Amino acid sequence: MRYLFAIQGEGRGHLTQALSLAGILRRNGHEVVGILVGRSPERRLPDFFFERIGAPVTEFEAPRFAFDRCNRSVSMFRTLLANAAPRRIKAFDRSMQLIRRRIEELQPDRIVNFYELLTGLTVRRFAIRIPMTGIAHQFLLNHILYPYGRGTGIQGFLLRLHARMTASGCSELLALSFRPMADDFQRHIHVVPPLLRREALIGRTANEGFILGYMVNNGFAGEVRNWCAHHPQHSVELFCDRPDGCRNQPPEGNLHLHRLDDRLFLDAMRNCRGYVTTAGFESVCEALYHGKPMLLVPAHIEQRINAADAAAAGAGIVARGFDLDRFVGYLARPNTPDPGFRRWVDSAETCFLQLLTQA
Repeated sequence: MRYLFAIQGEGRGHLTQALSLAGILRRNGHEVVGILVGRSPERRLPDFFFERIGAPVTEFEAPRFAFDRCNRSVSMFRTLLANAAPRRIKAFDRSMQLIRRRIEELQPDRIVNFYELLTGLTVRRFAIRIPMTGIAHQFLLNHILYPYGRGTGIQGFLLRLHARMTASGCSELLALSFRPMADDFQRHIHVVPPLLRREALIGRTANEGFILGYMVNNGFAGEVRNWCAHHPQHSVELFCDRPDGCRNQPPEGNLHLHRLDDRLFLDAMRNCRGYVTTAGFESVCEALYHGKPMLLVPAHIEQRINAADAAAAGAGIVARGFDLDRFVGYLARPNTPDPGFRRWVDSAETCFLQLLTQA
């Protein structure tokens, strides 16, 4: 079968999920004919994605999150204001026209949508009859049995609404989960394992004593740098999604700042003592797979839900800021990884082939 991928290009998670699924499909005789990636003008796709995806990539302007003045938390007001501007609305219309043309040119047998909003809206708007499957952890938000995300007020409501809008045009939804759950047949939601790439699953897991950090927005970089200056006995490797933020804070002593380099990041994940993150689903799963304790610092409502879910799965502790003093104390406790999580992740290839390769 011929597959076209549509991917939300903010952060790292959806991109690496697409890399993983592309490998699964190709190993089993299928073809990925093209990639559509929606991103904001301020973002740049990481080089590792172009190097490994193995299909032509078409980028287009898509809705984006806007952060607060400290560049730490998502501001819902700023996000709505930024994406509702007339210039942006016109840009989104151009993007939808581009998506439609690429679908017509490539004529895939199935579209796989990694939580990209405009692609789903395009399929509905132009009544495109090619079947589309949505893949995202966020689809769990509307699962009838999912215990997180309820009682989260207007922000939680908007997040669930966004998930429903992104599911527009999909005949079925594959909800990535930290643990097995029953399917929600009424909402066409199948609960599936995380999509981790082979590179993230192999290699020797060790403890070389350093703390690993990853942040999409760079508002916490100064806080981490200040902590490192006062704790020279602890080494920290910090990866930033926005390289300009890292470049403005040069490496000093025990703090090493990096552009988002995939090979280097995965190597650091296997060898770190513990992992500090803003609670994106993908990297939390990678850390769980290698048994790394975590400090989860959610930057917005979606990540707060992820953090609560991950903590319940035994991932680590949740904090409002990069409280590395607390995390160092947590790292001193015994840590026993859950072998059930590895078995769940290792079942992904069989699961996705069963769900995606039926004509």
